[in-house]
Amino acid sequence: MNVDWLIVCLGNPGVRYEDTRHNIGFMIGQKLSEKYNVTAVPGKGDWYQAVLKIRGKGMMVVFPTTYMNSSGEAAIKAMRQYEVTPNDVMIVVDEFNFPVGKVHLKLGGSDGGHNGTSSMIQELKTENFWRLRCGISKNFGAGELVDYVLKPFNNDEMELRDSMIRRGVESIEYVAHAGVARACAAINSGKELFSQQK
Repeated sequence: MNVDWLIVCLGNPGVRYEDTRHNIGFMIGQKLSEKYNVTAVPGKGDWYQAVLKIRGKGMMVVFPTTYMNSSGEAAIKAMRQYEVTPNDVMIVVDEFNFPVGKVHLKLGGSDGGHNGTSSMIQELKTENFWRLRCGISKNFGAGELVDYVLKPFNNDEMELRDSMIRRGVESIEYVAHAGVARACAAINSGKELFSQQK
């Protein structure tokens, strides 16, 4: 199939990690796949993949099995297999500088201290790929980041988390519907992306 977008959902494989803050990317990718009744299957490398067609766009949703810190190794192999350029790659990633619930799309930038993003930059040899950043808040002290991101969301955050998952799914859909330039402005405004009639 023709792959218009490679959506790389960052996270760690396995039951131990599935509900952790670091795995919000996996959660959004899984919810998107479920919405289109597609089950992720093993890819030809260190990842699972779900092939979706949204508004005529081929969306390859990739779940690396390399663990977070080596996410780029799976992504670059999938890119080569499907002949995708970095400009057509979007990672779905947790962002501790945003509050739980906030979703923001941007092109390029530093890794922001995120090891998964750092691996992507290292393997792709560019910063110029898209990042759908999803807030996990910054409720940790010095030296506590690793433990924090590997813990689940608190009970009082679950409603916001679930809303963010829905927003993340709609954001990916909106890129297919409206194009990435319009999608960026709409997503980052925080406004509703689709009318109630959708």
